[in-house]
Amino acid sequence: MLYYLFQYLEKLNVPGAGLFSYISFRSASAVITSLIISMILGKSVIRWLQRMQLGEVVRNLGLEGQYKKEGTPTMGGIIILASILVPVLLFADLRNVYVLLMLITTVWLGGIGFLDDYIKVIKKNKEGLAGKFKIVGQVTLGLIVGIVLYSSDQVVVRKKIPVQAEQTAERSSAEGGKKAYVYQNIKEPVTTIPFVKNHEFNYKSLVGFMGRYKDIAGWVVFVLITIFIITAVSNGANLTDGLDGLATGVSAVIGATLGIFAYVSGNMLFADYLNIMFIPDSGELVIFASAFIGATVGFLWYNAYPAQVFMGDTGSLALGGIIAVFSIIIRKELLIPVLCGIFLVENLSVILQVSYYKYTRRKYGKGRRIFLMAPLHHHFQMKGFPEPKIVTRFWIVAMMLAVFTVVTLKIR
Repeated sequence: MLYYLFQYLEKLNVPGAGLFSYISFRSASAVITSLIISMILGKSVIRWLQRMQLGEVVRNLGLEGQYKKEGTPTMGGIIILASILVPVLLFADLRNVYVLLMLITTVWLGGIGFLDDYIKVIKKNKEGLAGKFKIVGQVTLGLIVGIVLYSSDQVVVRKKIPVQAEQTAERSSAEGGKKAYVYQNIKEPVTTIPFVKNHEFNYKSLVGFMGRYKDIAGWVVFVLITIFIITAVSNGANLTDGLDGLATGVSAVIGATLGIFAYVSGNMLFADYLNIMFIPDSGELVIFASAFIGATVGFLWYNAYPAQVFMGDTGSLALGGIIAVFSIIIRKELLIPVLCGIFLVENLSVILQVSYYKYTRRKYGKGRRIFLMAPLHHHFQMKGFPEPKIVTRFWIVAMMLAVFTVVTLKIR
């Protein structure tokens, strides 16, 4: 909203109004604003949750120190959501389709998570929202994101294409023998494959056998992959939110990395230098990423061990969904297994544990376990590692994965 106000003031030649045309200035404003909101709002929300007695109900899992968490206010994801939404509404261009998709994602999954927390905490139903309804919500969001990316005219990739042979000869002589290119906007379901030289992959290549229907079939594949990624990553973040500050810190690291990708993908000079896809208008997502970083770091102030508040599903489902949709928009979804390695391992630990237990129960009559407890962070708790040490080491691994993900821009 301030973005449009200062655009108008710039037309009136008001000194300093032009600062708002710079993504760097608006990003800095967004991260500062989100930090302030989360710090100030956090204290008020925690007090309100305590007055309403909306505390965590702890199940007996046999973990050290778990009963100390009993009664700790939950549903703190409200702080994260507000700290993201307000700065984005103030400083981002709300006509940008990518920003709108991120706002929809935040509200949509935050709403599903809030409903789950409401049933658990206020209605005192420990089961919360039925899993099938969560899945329906995630799948619906995936459909919305995939269809918008397919149908919106704003969603294009600008590619550098060699000019025709005759033109090349003329331009090469005029430009001192350099090979000539033209830039052209294309609308294709393309993404980035890490570690290979020709690193762009078109989903249409998976359905080449469909002949003249392969264009639409390629987009159908893209939508299905979008649904899968949103569901997997949001659930992964939800599973990771089991120790004080764990999901919050990991999400902050991932958000910073995605912000870097959005900046270079939305800047033609950097995209050309790094030989990556240039996605027009995606630079506006840096404002969203900045608000995301500020919100998670600000929430960490209260969520660090020993936590004064838990984010609940209100926060964890939204954080995972934001990361998933952001990655899809900037065409880096195939990097998620690396960048979101913590979420992936947490997810896999649960899948392996449950699958192996069921298999051995059928085969031997008694179920066996791979881990002492799943998700993985509880396994390390059962081995006697202090909670702060587990969280800090997971953060370190997340940072290492983030650095490696950024390095993939040049490793081919």
